[in-house]
This record gives sequence, C-alpha cells and structure tokens, in this order.
Amino acid sequence: KVILQELRSASLRETLEARGVLGQLKARIRAEVFSTLDAESTPRPPLSHENLLINELIREYLQFNKFQYTALVLTAESGQTEVPLDWEFVANELNVREDSSAKEVALLYGLLHHFLSSKEEHKAKLFLKCAATVPSQEPHGHRNTES
Repeated sequence: KVILQELRSASLRETLEARGVLGQLKARIRAEVFSTLDAESTPRPPLSHENLLINELIREYLQFNKFQYTALVLTAESGQTEVPLDWEFVANELNVREDSSAKEVALLYGLLHHFLSSKEEHKAKLFLKCAATVPSQEPHGHRNTES
C-alpha cells in the first residue's frame, strides 16, 4: 500500500510539472512570501512614474517569453499593480510610434532594436544622465524618494 501511495505521489508530481502547474504554485508561494515579508518590513515608497514604466516593460518582456512565474514574483516584490498597464499607454509615455507588427513582440524588443539599428546610423554614443526624478538606491533594493 505504501508503494502504491509513493507511485501516485510521483505520478501526480510529474503530471503537475508537465502541465506547468507545479512551477506556477511554487512561484505563487514565493510571491506570497515576498509580499508577506515586505508587509512586515519597512513600507515601500510609492512607485515613481519611471519605475512604473520600467517594471511594466520588464513584466511585458517576461510574460512574452512565458516567464509567468518570474513575472508574478516581480509584481509582488515591486508593488506593481497586478493588472498590466495598457500597451498604448506605455508606448505613448515612451514616445514610441507603432507599426502593424509592433504589438506582436514585447515593447522592450522594439526599443532594443531601435538602439541597435541606430548604432550604425549615428556613430556617436547616446549620452545618458541620471534623471532628477529617479530616487537614489537604498540597501536591500528599496528606493528612497527623499533624495
């Protein structure tokens, strides 16, 4: 009887793994653990507009590549809303024009393609500077809005 139970457990585990359910359950547990630990620690400051957009680009990329579990953990850790931002809203905020195939890939791919293809057109490198609205980094990955 014990052997039969072990076989059922092994078969159940394999079935759950094959369906992707086991990974999803593990990711959900991790997300809940992060959420619970964060709730008990120092409260997270509100998301800046820039962080909201960056997190959304990353989430869209993760979901596009079927990294749903990682996207769940990102959402829980970052405090990002569970409902994704509208694609047109994000594209408009980033001053991105879309063509007919734009929505077929994650927006991050389009941004990367733009910069990789403009490398040949413009030999000068893009000068990046820290925006005054982006908060400074605190230990443990939390952002400080008072800088």
